[in-house]
Amino acid sequence: MPHAALAHPPRWLSASQLHPAPAAGVRDWLFNEDSLTRRLSALSNDGFSVTPLVEGWQRLRNDECAALGVVDGSQGWVREVYLRGCGTPWVFARSVAARSALEGSGLELAQLGSRSLGELLFSDRAFDRGPLQACRYPAAWLPGETRAERLWARRSCFSRGPLGVLVAEVFLPEFWRATGVES
Repeated sequence: MPHAALAHPPRWLSASQLHPAPAAGVRDWLFNEDSLTRRLSALSNDGFSVTPLVEGWQRLRNDECAALGVVDGSQGWVREVYLRGCGTPWVFARSVAARSALEGSGLELAQLGSRSLGELLFSDRAFDRGPLQACRYPAAWLPGETRAERLWARRSCFSRGPLGVLVAEVFLPEFWRATGVES
């Protein structure tokens, strides 16, 4: 389902640009450069799983096009999943790649199924990870059952040559309850 265009899309900011700065525990999850999959697996005592929600070609949002360096309205592969801890959705993740760069790249996003894209990107040394950015994610862009205002999100772009994969991760209220961190 295409996402609504927002009158005021989020401003993705670096750690030093966030004012007021989030609490230290929140900042640690937003800007930690280790694999989120591995951290969630540890937090859930290996009760980590991935539930695909949406996969397919869609028109990318303008903020995604800008981050990937493609023209507004470009088509791309969109993958939306829940990253679950002990069966509970902890993180909503949206990963996108421009069709123009993805086709012929050898990266088969359609074949991932319930495997973690993050784990794939982290295990392939050919990918370079760009800087992490964070924002308060628009509720309108979340699946209905987890829709909430002002949830913390982060994103970064993994690139390999001309291919960029933009990965955004939204930390859901149940995640913060599991960590004991005040969001």
